[in-house]
Amino acid sequence: MDEIKGDRFRVRRREVLTAGAAAAALCFTGLPAVAQDSGRPDAETTPGPVTVELQVNGQPYVLSLDPRTTLLDALREHLALTGSKKGCDQGQCGACTVVLDGRRINSCLTLAAMHDGQAVTTIEGLADSGTLHPMQAAFIEHDGFQCGYCTSGQICSATGMLDESRAGMPSYVTKNLAQARPELTDVEIRERMSGNICRCAAYPNIVAAIKQAAGLPT
Repeated sequence: MDEIKGDRFRVRRREVLTAGAAAAALCFTGLPAVAQDSGRPDAETTPGPVTVELQVNGQPYVLSLDPRTTLLDALREHLALTGSKKGCDQGQCGACTVVLDGRRINSCLTLAAMHDGQAVTTIEGLADSGTLHPMQAAFIEHDGFQCGYCTSGQICSATGMLDESRAGMPSYVTKNLAQARPELTDVEIRERMSGNICRCAAYPNIVAAIKQAAGLPT
């Protein structure tokens, strides 16, 4: 019995090499195509286009989009509204800020398909029949921009921020939460605009422009 058992479990070097070669051949030629191409998306699981209706700057649009398309890419790539900028594409710089149904959002962080039927205002839609929005005019007057890359997001964010303030929404630095309308001090404005980065550091001018647009002394 010991001899039979020993023979049964005796493994030769040639047998190991032969088994290894067979396994390698199976890995490269014998597996199904789906398994071999696992690094590529399967055509059967790739999502098809969806229809999205958006009201952008007062105009209705019906778009056929990949469901993974962000709102920012829908605006820039499908509607050629390139005023909204793709800065970090991670929601950290605010260059892509637009106003959605009256609330400011980072358009790079949300899918267009999530906002079917909603109204979007971009920097291109703020002016009224060629007349600049008060916030746009104030930014020009106070030189609230230098390179200009962040400006569209700054202006859209500032208009949304003023609406939030008028509605009585407090910020992290609001001292009196019982106030119906928090006072827009420089500290309040800076806190409320902290999601919008200006790499040129034109922050004092931006604050002054917002105060003018809000009817406050600058």
